[in-house]
Amino acid sequence: MWLNGVYLGEHRGGFTRFRFDATQALHWNKNNVLVVKTDNTKPTANSSTADTLPIAGDFFVDGGLYRPVRLVLTDQVHFDMLDYGGPGVYATTHLNNPKKAQVTVSSRVKNDATISKNIRVFAQLVDAKGKIVAKAEQALTLEPHALATLQQNLVVSNPTLWQGQENPYLYTLRTEIVGSNDVVLDSMDQPYGLRNIVISPDKGFILNGKPLRLHGVAYHQDREGLGWAVSPKDVKQDVDLMMEMGVNTIRLAHYPHGQPVHDLADKYGLILWDEIPLVTSWTYGKGHKIVNDRLLANAKLQLKEMIKQNFNHPSVALWGVANEVDFGAVVPAFLGATRGNAPDPIPILKSLVGLVKQLDPSRASTLANCCEATEAFKNVDIPKTSPVADTVGLNRYYGWYYGDADDLGPHLDAMHAKYPNLPISVSEYGAGGAVSLHTDNELGGPVDSRGHNQPEEYMSYVHEENWRAIKSKPYLFASWVWNAFDFATTVRTEGDSHDINTKGLITYDRAIKKDAYYFYQANWTTKPMVHITSSRYSQRHYQVTDVKVYSNLDRTELWLNGKSLGVKDDCSLKICMWPNVSLAVGENTLIAKGVGKQSSVQDKVNWHLNESQNNRYFIDAGALIAASSKQHTFGSDNFFHGGKAASFDKLGGWGQPPVKPNIAQTADRDLAATYRRGKFYYELPLRNGRYKVVLLTVAPTEAVSSRFVVEANGHKIVEVNALKTTSSATPTAEYHTAEVKVVDGRLNLQFVPIQGDAFVSAIEVTPI
Repeated sequence: MWLNGVYLGEHRGGFTRFRFDATQALHWNKNNVLVVKTDNTKPTANSSTADTLPIAGDFFVDGGLYRPVRLVLTDQVHFDMLDYGGPGVYATTHLNNPKKAQVTVSSRVKNDATISKNIRVFAQLVDAKGKIVAKAEQALTLEPHALATLQQNLVVSNPTLWQGQENPYLYTLRTEIVGSNDVVLDSMDQPYGLRNIVISPDKGFILNGKPLRLHGVAYHQDREGLGWAVSPKDVKQDVDLMMEMGVNTIRLAHYPHGQPVHDLADKYGLILWDEIPLVTSWTYGKGHKIVNDRLLANAKLQLKEMIKQNFNHPSVALWGVANEVDFGAVVPAFLGATRGNAPDPIPILKSLVGLVKQLDPSRASTLANCCEATEAFKNVDIPKTSPVADTVGLNRYYGWYYGDADDLGPHLDAMHAKYPNLPISVSEYGAGGAVSLHTDNELGGPVDSRGHNQPEEYMSYVHEENWRAIKSKPYLFASWVWNAFDFATTVRTEGDSHDINTKGLITYDRAIKKDAYYFYQANWTTKPMVHITSSRYSQRHYQVTDVKVYSNLDRTELWLNGKSLGVKDDCSLKICMWPNVSLAVGENTLIAKGVGKQSSVQDKVNWHLNESQNNRYFIDAGALIAASSKQHTFGSDNFFHGGKAASFDKLGGWGQPPVKPNIAQTADRDLAATYRRGKFYYELPLRNGRYKVVLLTVAPTEAVSSRFVVEANGHKIVEVNALKTTSSATPTAEYHTAEVKVVDGRLNLQFVPIQGDAFVSAIEVTPI
């Protein structure tokens, strides 16, 4: 940075505030020219940004200036402006007595004059009505060009505490420097909340002696069309959307965020996790084996700046020192790295944790890790970073990147048993969800966490099951959904988006709240609400469907085309289900609403069923999202009991399309590619009469023979014999046709193995 050709200095870091003393370069009473050069070169071992965090991460790093720029004028005697961008005045609350609070105010006072100055420093705490409730005064003499640090104690009787959302009461911390003749040389007002935080390994988060279960979201600062250049108005809109959902905490990931979100959190009573951009990787070179000491110095610099600048915000509870640096020997594939033995991150982390204790012993340090004891890395030597900081956050994606959604609970119990004296949180969990992609059954086929098949309904399922586990663990002090909003990243092509992480509860443009948003709103808020899920799945594939409603009402009633389908109350996890709802041909209007006094609280959706889907079934077996067919409109796999979904297609990995082998003897390759196998049956509601059944089968490519029969309502209709093949053989489709009779309103199709597995790729049932 240069002012009028005079070099002022440089700052390495794109998030924290920094200041330069421009006194000697400033022109008075004429124009000044300020030149700022920014460098957003991608960090490599030899780049100009090699020593500036972040050097990796699954988020887009925008360039340029996007935070406010100000010229600040002071007297020669002033509160220190060059203390890592901080205010120069820092306060810490001590609440040993519920009827008396002590606030220690530490001030840094600078004299830039060439002569000594006799001054008085005042510290006051002013309540919301403008009354001074505590004050202190200290006189001192400042030598020329000296910096003095002083501490003053303020005692508040019968204090009103900052009690989170229950009562986010803010005092004003007013500090002044007064010179001769009572002239005020410098003054500063800062909102300040009196509060005490304890985080217990078994009792969780405790605010001013009261347990407070923290539940919220992680938040990236970017938005569509703006990148990181968001205004305070944009930030407020984001926070308001989060508040409407019911959050009481926000994790500010993966870098220091600006003052607007901190100010709002103070005002609204939200608890914040702040963190520096030490994300995923901290080394360079092949196998990421080269440690850059200057990069580690930058981590300490950004940590100092973050702590100093946000020290006086009562909302800040945790200082995060790293995110997922425990990848260790398995540097993520999306970084373009191969497996190797990367340096141990624990010494670095311990150094940063020690710096937190030095700068702010009143708050806990934390870090988020990804991998310890997870199924995905069970055979890899993962650095055990969990016990390094005062607390730990677990980034765990059961049901998404690995395992099943209901595996999260046992994993959390195992981690708590391993570290019984460590406060544990879930710092990330969730799944991707594309609002234009839908499924009839979230368990109908495998999800593609790195590719296209990411229906909105599967995202909701993961959140439901993960939250079921999280809610039941009293030892967890907090949980944060990943993420509040979809956000930009250049390493992803998945769902219905490019360069977007689709795990947000709200779309990137803030236009659509996904179903999972309303799931949390039902569980986290008391304001009456009701929401019918899958509203965007308006063109239905099946005449019979389950209807799921998120509701926090006392009693919820569902209406279809003006007819009541019944009332549900005490729905587990606020999920109310109406199974086997029959849709009419044409438009179907569903209304979910409260009963009695809550009847005005309602949600309405419109679904359409074509005549071609009436009293007939076209099932893409083994598919989470149905393939397009040249013959009929198929739905995803549904109405099945047992078996396992499989596919001939191989997932392509990060940003890569799947590998699709040829399948002979069919024009519907994608329909034939997925299948259900094992021992299973389908139960299909139908009107009585005669029906044609067409089964598409493709024998799995494996070195065993299989034989099975298909029975319709107990009568054998098809027998399939598949000889063993080799892995290089081209899969071949076969079509099997039969006629069946339905007499009791239901068709039961049993797939009964005789040797090996039964299998089917598609099922067509049409009336004769």
